[in-house]
Amino acid sequence: MKLNRIFILFILLLLGILFYGASYLGYIQESYRKLQIQITDPSIKTVLMTEEHKDFGLRSSPGFLYSQPSLLEGRTDVVSITPWLAPIIWEGSFDSTLIDSIYKQQNITIATTVFALGKYTRFLKEFLESAEQHYFVGFRVRYYLFTDQPEEVPEIKLGEERYLTILKVPSLDRWQDISMGRMEILEKLTKSEVANEADYIFCLDVDTKFYGPWGVETLGRLVAVIHPWFYDYPRDQFTYERRPESQAFIPVGEGDYYYTAAAFGGLFKEVHELTKYCRERQSIDASKAIEALWHDESHLNKYLLYNKPSKLLSPEYLWRDISSSTRHVKVIRLSHVAKNNVEVRPNA
Repeated sequence: MKLNRIFILFILLLLGILFYGASYLGYIQESYRKLQIQITDPSIKTVLMTEEHKDFGLRSSPGFLYSQPSLLEGRTDVVSITPWLAPIIWEGSFDSTLIDSIYKQQNITIATTVFALGKYTRFLKEFLESAEQHYFVGFRVRYYLFTDQPEEVPEIKLGEERYLTILKVPSLDRWQDISMGRMEILEKLTKSEVANEADYIFCLDVDTKFYGPWGVETLGRLVAVIHPWFYDYPRDQFTYERRPESQAFIPVGEGDYYYTAAAFGGLFKEVHELTKYCRERQSIDASKAIEALWHDESHLNKYLLYNKPSKLLSPEYLWRDISSSTRHVKVIRLSHVAKNNVEVRPNA
C-alpha cells in the first residue's frame, strides 16, 4: 500500500514536470519567435545596418609603410587639441598618406551641399572646378546644388564617381533669408533618402575656392571650422549674439571658439540635429520679430558651444582672403573669393 502511494505521487510529480516543462518550453519558443520578428522587422533592421555601417574604425593594412609618429616633434606654434580632447586639424598634424590608406578601405561617399541663389551662381564654376582638383580627391563625392536658376549652372567635367544633383529652390529677396532658410532645407535633406547615398556630409558656401587639398582628415562625427577672422581673438571679442531675448544668446564669459557657418559637416544624424536646432531657434526668434546678429551662424555657435564638435578644422579649411597671410596658416585649402557684397547680395 505504501509503495503504491509512493508510485502514484511519483507519477503525479512526473506529469507536473512534463506539463510545466512543456508550458515553459512554449514560453521560451514564443519569446524567441517574438525576438526573431523584432530583428527581421524592416525598420529595426535598417537601424541596425545603419549603425553598423557608421562604425568604420581606423584600420591600417599590414605592411603599409609610413613615417614614424613622434611625441616630441610637430607643430609647436599652434594648439592641436581642444580642452575636451577633440583634434584641431592643422598642416603638420596628420599624415595624409596614412589616413588616405585607412579611409580607402571603407569605400565611403561624401555628400556636399552648396547654395547658389541670385547672383551667387557666378561663383559656381570656380567652386566646382577647384573642388574637382582638391576636394576629397580619389573618393566618391555627391554634390547637391540648391539654386533658383538651374539654367545658370555651368557644365563642369566631373571625375570618376563624382556626381552633381541640381535641386531648384524658390528665389528670396533678402540675403539674410537665404542664409537662414538653408538650415530648414538641410534639416530635411539630412533625413531624406540622401542619407542612404552617403556616409558623411559637408555644407559649404559657394563663394569660395579650393587652393589646397581637403581630404579625409576632415571626417568626423560632428565637424566645425574655426572662423578665420577670430581664431586668435579672446572670447569677449567674438561676435556672439549677446541679446538675452534671442535664442542664440551666449552670455559674456562663455564660449570656446567662434565657428563659421560657411563650412560644417559630419555624420548625417549629427548634421540633422544641428540644422534642426538652428531652424527651430530661428523660428522662435522670428515669432518675436528678432533676428540674431549673424543669423544662422549665431545659432550654429550656440549649438556648438553646448554640443561640442568631435573635430575642429583650423582656418586653413576656410581662409578669409587668399592674398592675406599669417604665420600660422601654412596651407590655404579653401578661401572666400573677393567680391563686392553690395553688388551680389540683395538688400545688402
